[in-house]
Amino acid sequence: MIPLYFIILMASLIIPLLFSIFKLDFIKDWKNFGISTTFIAILFLIWDVIFTSSGIWGFNDDFCLGIYFLKIPLEEWLFFFIIPFCSLFTHFAFFYALPNIKLPKGLTLIISLCLIILSVVLIYSNLQKSYTVVNFSFLLITIVLGTIYRLKLLQQFYISFLIILIPFIIVNGILTGAVTEAPIVWYNDLENLGIRLYTIPIEDVGYAFSMLFGNLLIFKILKD
Repeated sequence: MIPLYFIILMASLIIPLLFSIFKLDFIKDWKNFGISTTFIAILFLIWDVIFTSSGIWGFNDDFCLGIYFLKIPLEEWLFFFIIPFCSLFTHFAFFYALPNIKLPKGLTLIISLCLIILSVVLIYSNLQKSYTVVNFSFLLITIVLGTIYRLKLLQQFYISFLIILIPFIIVNGILTGAVTEAPIVWYNDLENLGIRLYTIPIEDVGYAFSMLFGNLLIFKILKD
């Protein structure tokens, strides 16, 4: 039987992949996309390996192929390539259909400032919680870099991220136990805020933003 984690990844991939092959190639510059995705994947996988080894999170063997590298299942390695591709496909497809939609510059700056302040507050008020600290540190760095170097990109991404969150929450919900008796990916709640968006730790929203916007930011810098 094909394990559930692998099925989730393949199901996420199929529509964006078919569109890219047979309909429209939204990403177009695959070389730079490969570079940006690999860079972010390595960064997040280092984080993943350390947290898995420390028991901050882990994986249920019953839902994985059983192929591990550095104690991380193959599916988790694939996650950092497949999910950014699917998510950024959604970003590019949305702005292909509606190219002129973006947030006003002032509103974008306000949102960025609020997220920066929120991140700083959560970091310094939860120094004993590893996932919270690392997650919001990544988010803080990502938003600061985006605000300084690619504000126009943030004007778009704040919109597309709300759309990307829909499939991301579905996928992450399944991974964290929304449809199974035991989660595919489990978390040690002593290392996070303990606040769940249904079954998903609230930190995962920031995790998704950092991973996806970081990928898009590097891609755009390389492309330009």
